[in-house]
Formats: sequence, C-alpha cells, structure tokens
Amino acid sequence: MGQSPETLWQTYMQLTDVEAVFRTGKSDLKIRPIWHQLEHRVQGHILFSFLAYALWKTLQIWMERSGLGRGVRTVIEECARLKANDVILKTSAGRQIRLCCITQPDPAQRALLDRMGLVIPERLGRPSWVRAPKTQKQV
Repeated sequence: MGQSPETLWQTYMQLTDVEAVFRTGKSDLKIRPIWHQLEHRVQGHILFSFLAYALWKTLQIWMERSGLGRGVRTVIEECARLKANDVILKTSAGRQIRLCCITQPDPAQRALLDRMGLVIPERLGRPSWVRAPKTQKQV
C-alpha cells in the first residue's frame, strides 16, 4: 500500500465517523435503506446520508475548535434533552396564541453551549395567531 501510518489513521477515523453517522440514521432517526424499493427513494436516502455526514463533520470541527474533542454523539445526546413545547393560550375573542417555548438548559448543557458559543432563545419564532377550530355541523 505504501501509505504512511498517519494517512492510514486518518482513513480509519473517517470510516468510524461514517459508521457513526449511519448508526445515528438507523437508530435515532429510524431511517433504514431496506424500505426503499423505488429509485427516487434510494436517491433520497443517499442525499440524506450525505447531508447527515456533512452535518456530523461540521459539528465535529466546531467542537474541535471549541476545545471539546471529537465526541459528536455526546453533544447530540446532551442537546436532545432540550425540548421545545407549544404553549397555546386561548383569547376571549375565540382565537389562540401559540408560543413555541424551549426548556432551560441544565448546568452541564449550559457549559457545553457556552463553550460552543451558542445561545438558546426562550421562544422560537414569533407567536402565531390561530383562529378557533371550526366545529363540525351536527347532522
């Protein structure tokens, strides 16, 4: 082969990264290629897999630059505990106000987010005004 030990190690690390991304797709996201029987679904799966790998590598580089190592799985698990909840408030005018609120990070999550320079907003987007649901006519 004639490759240096450093090159072989980099290739091995890339392989472990790709395997971790595919494992995430199969386990966490429940996306498995065995269900694809049409060509456009196979193409979609390939695109999704490529995008997942690109995001994984981006997060990994971001972590390395923040001095957090290469443990992308740890960051994913920590951030997965942050939840977004819709709070729906009914008004006297028969409308609803929907606010998407985010749980507050615990101290470990806060330290991780601070290290990466991320700020979690209290709410996502602007409140959406929704009309009262229509009632079905009784027959």
